[in-house]
Amino acid sequence: MKKISIIIPAYNEEESLPYLYERLEKVISSIENYEFEILFVNDGSKDNTIKLIKEYREKDKRISYVDFSRNFGKELAMIA
Repeated sequence: MKKISIIIPAYNEEESLPYLYERLEKVISSIENYEFEILFVNDGSKDNTIKLIKEYREKDKRISYVDFSRNFGKELAMIA
C-alpha cells in the first residue's frame, strides 16, 4: 500500500485547526488503497495549538508532531 505524508506547519492555529482536521479527516477517509500520515509542525505557537494537536494524536494514530520551542518560520518547519 502506498503512503501519503501530509506536512502541516502551524503557528497560533487553535481557531482554524479543528476545521482543518475535520475536512482533512473526511478527505483521507474517502481515499482507498493509500495509507496516510499527518505531521503537524508546531512552530512555536503561543496559543493552544500544540494542546489540540496532542488531543488529535490521542484519537488518531496517523498523526505525529514536532513541537518547536520558538517560531522558526514555515520554511524551516517544512524542512524539519
